[in-house]
This record gives sequence, structure tokens and C-alpha cells, in this order.
Amino acid sequence: MKGTSMDQLTKKPLFNPQGDTSLNARRMIGGNTTNLNDFNNMRYAWVKDWYRQAMNNFWIPEEISLGQDKKDYPKLAPAERAAYDKILSFLVFLDSIQTANLPNIGEYITANEINLCLNIQTFQECIHSQSYSYMLDTICSPIERDAILYQWKTDEHLLRRNTFIGECYNGFQENKSPEAFLRVLMANYILEGIYFYSGFMFFYNLSRNGKMPGSAQEIRYINRDENTHLWLFRNMIRELKQERPELFTDENVKMMKELLMEGVRQEILWGEYVIGDRISGLTAEMIRDYIYYLGNLRWVSLGFDSVYEGFEKEPENMAWVSQYSNANLVKTDFFEARSTAYAKSTALIETTTVV
Repeated sequence: MKGTSMDQLTKKPLFNPQGDTSLNARRMIGGNTTNLNDFNNMRYAWVKDWYRQAMNNFWIPEEISLGQDKKDYPKLAPAERAAYDKILSFLVFLDSIQTANLPNIGEYITANEINLCLNIQTFQECIHSQSYSYMLDTICSPIERDAILYQWKTDEHLLRRNTFIGECYNGFQENKSPEAFLRVLMANYILEGIYFYSGFMFFYNLSRNGKMPGSAQEIRYINRDENTHLWLFRNMIRELKQERPELFTDENVKMMKELLMEGVRQEILWGEYVIGDRISGLTAEMIRDYIYYLGNLRWVSLGFDSVYEGFEKEPENMAWVSQYSNANLVKTDFFEARSTAYAKSTALIETTTVV
């Protein structure tokens, strides 16, 4: 069995007793896998650390209290409430798309340990969707909730923003070339490493202003998960560069860079549109500078030179973002209740099924 045909990747078979068992023969794409999950023999040593970290990150959205958020939400300033609604609509949509996208990528990955990681990520994206639903169900009515969920249908800016990533994902469904695979990996990397961050900082800014603390904590755990997803796709791209250096032509590297720069541009425009200079504690300039910094950070992490001159370091006036994004710095019921998580989960099921 070959991994490519006429320069097109082919789906790996599910049952393949003739597959290679040698670690030296294992490949990200184009390999001949048995699909056996062997935790003791992994070609990519970093997967063990990634897997343990991802498993240790398990969390339950409903363990975070949103009682104060329910009181705060009606009192938010109009600009804060509009931003909250639009950002949540955006996050819901793209995390949902990501849940459907990851299995499509996994069908062409011939390194079983990478597929283990992708499956965990898919599960975590489902948890994120559960979290957004919990937030909306708690703070607003069903009619308001549905209006927020489907804002992307009527908000042209939101739809255009979703379209950029969505078309990259659709592109790999239509074209299974190794170059299209590289493109979809890069789109995932941009989504996880750039595309969520103006929204994340908005929630953290609300929290540092004493508003919507539960929502901010939900976002912290989501942000922590997204960091592991970013780690995964960065390593996948770097491993692919080692295994298939012929893919990283000047033309393809230019394609990757242009995707990154478009992602940065879109994120800055989104921040200006949804936050701008209308939210206390944030400005359009602060968002722009931070996103340029992230763009450099992500591109350099792939082994290239920085893109945006003068934005190589985290802006001093945005250092609070890193602090507020650290889930371990904030004392919550989640960490206090880890030892009774299973008991609490059972209680949660019992209370939510009572009519």
C-alpha cells in the first residue's frame, strides 16, 4: 500500500496486517501503518509529553460557577455586551468546524501516535463547545442564545472571518495533494495560535475589571487546551519538514507565510471591529501590537525569521494577558475539587436530569 497516488494522498486502510511495524519506516504521511496504538514504541518522542499534558488538562465546564456572570451580563456596557456576544459566536462556530475537521486530517496521517493526539484534540474541541453552551444557557434566554449562536449568518465581517479558515479546510477535502495537506496544517496552526487571541484577551480584560469571572475562567481552560493544540501542529509541521523537505519549496514557504500574514491581518481587523477603542482597558493599538507579536512568535517557532519588525517582544502593556491566561494562578472550585471530580460529575448528571 502506498501513501500517495498521482501526487495525491490516499486514506490509510483501517485494517492493514501488512503494515510496517518498524519505527524507522513510520511517516507522518505516505506511510504504511498497521494503526496499532503502541505507547511503548513511538517514533516522535515528544508525543509522550504532549499526550500526558493533554490528559492532565481534563476539565468539566460545569464545575466553574457562572453565578456572578449571570448577574454581570445584563449590566455590561453596550459595547462590552456586543463584543461578548460576537466573540462567543465566533468561538462556537470555529471550534465546531474544528471538531469536524480534525478527523478528516487524521484519515491521511500514517503515524498512529499523531492520530492519538488528534483524537484527544477533537474531544477537547467538543468540551469547548459544551463550555460555550453552558455559558450561554446560564447568562441569557434561549431566544438570545440562538441569536448569538447564529450571528455569523447575518454579520458579514464574522462570516468573512470564518470563511478564511473554512475555505482552507474545505480545500483539503477537494485536493489531497501533499501541498494541500501542508496548507491545512498551517491553517490549523494559525487558528490555534493567532485567530482566537483578541477574543481571549477581551474575556481576560473583563475579568481584570471585576466582570464575568466565570466566563474568563472557562476561557482560561480553553486557552490552555489551545496551547497544547498549537504545540501539536507546530511539531507536525516541523516533523513534516524533516521527512519531506522537498515540500518546503520557496513557493510553499511563501504560501505558508502569506497564510500567516492573512491570519494576522484578519485577527487585527476583527479586534478593531468587535473591540476597537470602545472597551475600557483595551485599545485597537494594543490589540494590533499584540497580534503582530504573536505573528512573529508563531513564525519563528517554525524555524523562520520574524515577519513584523519591531514586534519581536511581548508589548509591556499586554503582559497581563499571559498572567490572566494562566489557569493555575487563579484559585477556582475546579482545582479545589479535583479529588472529588467523579462524585461531582455524578451529582451534576443527577441534578441536570431532574425535570
